[in-house]
Amino acid sequence: MITTIAFSAFVAASCAWIGVRAAGDHRAALAGRRGLLDAAAELFQEARISHSADQFPILAGRLEDGRAAKVELIADTMVTRRLPQLWLRVTVSENTASARPSIGALARPTGAEYYSMVHDMPVWMTPPETDAPLLMRGDGTATPQQAARVSALFRSLFSDAQVKEAVITSRGTRVIRQAAQGERGAHLLLRQAYFSPAAIPTDLVRQSIAEAETLGAVLADEPANPICEAA
Repeated sequence: MITTIAFSAFVAASCAWIGVRAAGDHRAALAGRRGLLDAAAELFQEARISHSADQFPILAGRLEDGRAAKVELIADTMVTRRLPQLWLRVTVSENTASARPSIGALARPTGAEYYSMVHDMPVWMTPPETDAPLLMRGDGTATPQQAARVSALFRSLFSDAQVKEAVITSRGTRVIRQAAQGERGAHLLLRQAYFSPAAIPTDLVRQSIAEAETLGAVLADEPANPICEAA
């Protein structure tokens, strides 16, 4: 009887300790997220940082040519048989909308990518051959020549396994790439998404900006949309 009571007390104390530890680790993780993009702010003019509900920073500013850019961090825990992923999403917005088509590609699609623009595009396209499975879709307005040019760029871009998504639209371009992977222990024991980097490397943000600019340049000779300009 005494042994049973002692064992029950031990189990209760252990569960309480795990709960306190999990709560403490969660608070520390939230606090540590806020400064992840502080160093990257130097890459932009008029840089400003806000924070999402989960305390990940959102960095907005302007490139040297005046175009608006936004850098976001997305914690992805939707795929249960994979460690949590921290995605770096970089969006470069054009000053004036163009007539170029919308085309995007998503690497290793599972259907759970709630942050993806590719899933919302209506027309399936034939993707280039890459090491990873690639889903390529568009709005159906691309000419064969445009599709071929973009496909060749996607083949090169997705040779980097860290690239998750690349999108071209009339309004801008977007690149999503891996910034970090969740720690295995926190995920398996406490079911938490804990990412260890104290900061997102500035070079990684700079590289993603350059990739977004390259996406914008591949169809740069497309004429401006006069309707959008008039608006």
